[in-house]
Amino acid sequence: MRPSPVVSAIGTGALAFGLAFSVAPGASAVTAPTEPSPQGEATTMQEALERDLGLTPLEAEDLLDAQTEATQIDTAAAEAAGDAYAGSVFDTDTLELTVLLTDGAAVTAVEETGARTSLVSLGTEGLAAIMDELDAAGGQPGVVGWYPDSAEDAVVIEATDASHAERLVEAAGVDPSAVRVESAGETPELYADIVGGDAYHMGGGRCSVGFAVTDSSGSDGFVTAGHCGTVGTTASSADGGGSGVFEQSVFPGDDAAFVRATSNWTVTNLVNTYGTGSDQTVGGSSQAPVGSAVCRSGSTTGWHCGSIEARGQSVSYPEGTVTDMTRTNVCAEPGDSGGAFISGDQAQGMTSGGSGNCSSGGTTFYQEVGPALSSWNLSLVTG
Repeated sequence: MRPSPVVSAIGTGALAFGLAFSVAPGASAVTAPTEPSPQGEATTMQEALERDLGLTPLEAEDLLDAQTEATQIDTAAAEAAGDAYAGSVFDTDTLELTVLLTDGAAVTAVEETGARTSLVSLGTEGLAAIMDELDAAGGQPGVVGWYPDSAEDAVVIEATDASHAERLVEAAGVDPSAVRVESAGETPELYADIVGGDAYHMGGGRCSVGFAVTDSSGSDGFVTAGHCGTVGTTASSADGGGSGVFEQSVFPGDDAAFVRATSNWTVTNLVNTYGTGSDQTVGGSSQAPVGSAVCRSGSTTGWHCGSIEARGQSVSYPEGTVTDMTRTNVCAEPGDSGGAFISGDQAQGMTSGGSGNCSSGGTTFYQEVGPALSSWNLSLVTG
């Protein structure tokens, strides 16, 4: 099942899950430490960026300010570009936003918003069409995943050998010139075992809270990863005081769930930074541009940062393929599943899975939070 086509690389249009949800298989228990094992303490997002991206305090502050401005500019640029808008990319080195366009006639109007521009041929719709064909062909042995690279105007297929990628391209019937093959050293795995980022338990497993939400009836709860539990699975807070139940869950195809609190779980607008200072507040859910710095909170490895590398990736897990994932270079490990990804004070998504670890680094994918909020009529807790 594939959700509605990607509207843009930035996602200024809302995405929605399909109406027919598949139900996740029970998440397998994974042995993981009860306490997180972050690589050094970081009490704020700025300090985490300094630690994980090697920035000075001034550089980290400038980056956060520039990203906030870039998100605002991107909204105006998308409106100015109209149908020519093909996404955008934020450069964390130059702190500049580049808006991708399929029509040169829109360049002047977009540059007046303060953004740089770059012309592409395929654009968002062309890349989405190729992704649809690859998704329809399904996973192939040796193929790890595939994702649209907006800046390169191509779809990247990651495979353990180029021949595996070639078989997928042939099966899908897509133009090989629109595809770039990259070598994948590791196969992604689901980070399933279990204030955003806090641990919760379900049976013999552990996952992490994404973001606090309320549903249309006013009930409190949180969003998390769908592979953590099926509809009806019970959940409890790490201290055993709070309890809840999985009221919505979808996996594979997508990887999201809504857990409704049934007792002793009080919602907040916070994400756990696993430090000694203040937790990160959540102020909204505006999507950050590709290239932006993003931080993740999870109950195994704590608080780590990196950058958004791509949106709209299809990931072939052994348990099933999921589509429309966001790709990052933030590290994560089993038990971090479901945990919050946030950029500035804007909620981005819930940890799904990936490869690598927080000792050597790795790749982690998250499910965008927007589709879960809109499809299940949930409201993010921001105050």
